[in-house]
Amino acid sequence: MIPVASPKTNDHSSSFRSLETLAEELLVLVGEDTKRQGLVRTPQRVAKAWQDLTSGYKVDVDGLINRALFDEPYSEMVVVRDISFYSLCEHHLLPFFGVCHVAYVPNGKIIGLSKIPKLVKAFSRRLQVQERLTNEIASILMNKGQPAGVGVVMEARHMCMEMRGAESIDSPTLTSSMLGLFRTDGRTRDEFLALIHPK
Repeated sequence: MIPVASPKTNDHSSSFRSLETLAEELLVLVGEDTKRQGLVRTPQRVAKAWQDLTSGYKVDVDGLINRALFDEPYSEMVVVRDISFYSLCEHHLLPFFGVCHVAYVPNGKIIGLSKIPKLVKAFSRRLQVQERLTNEIASILMNKGQPAGVGVVMEARHMCMEMRGAESIDSPTLTSSMLGLFRTDGRTRDEFLALIHPK
C-alpha cells in the first residue's frame, strides 16, 4: 500500500503525487485500463479533487473567526439561511451535501456575515459525519463569539445511503445543535426554526 501524506502536510507536491498514485492504483484494482483515452488524466484530476474536497484541514478556523468579530450593541437574532455545503462521509468516502442554517444572538459582538458560510465550508471540507459537523460549527461560533446562544440546523442527502446499502432516495437527514439561549429558551428556538422553515 502506498502511504498518503496527512491532509495537514505542507509538502503539497509529495501529497499530490501520492494521491495520483493511489487513484491510478484504484483504477487498476477495479479492472480499468489506465491507458485508455478517458482515464489518462484521471489520476491527476482525482488528486486535484481530493485536495479541494479536504481543503478544510488547512483552514485556520480560529483565525477566521477572530479577525471578524466587531463590537456592536445589537442583541436580536442573526440568521444566515440556506448555506450550501458539500462534504465526504468518513465511513465510505462518498459525498453528502445539502444546506446549513446558522443563527446566533449577539452579546456585545457581531460576526462578519461572510465568515459564517466560510466556516461551514472549512468544516465541511474534511472527512465528516453530519452529527459532528453540526456540533463543530455551533461550538466554534459559541466559543469564539461568546454570543448568548447559537443554533445550527443541517439538512443533507447522503450518497452512502442513496447509492448503496439502503438505497433510500427520499430520506434527507436533519441534525441540529442548540447552545445557550437556543437550548434553554423555547421561544428563541421556535423563532429560529420558524425563520428557516417559513410556512
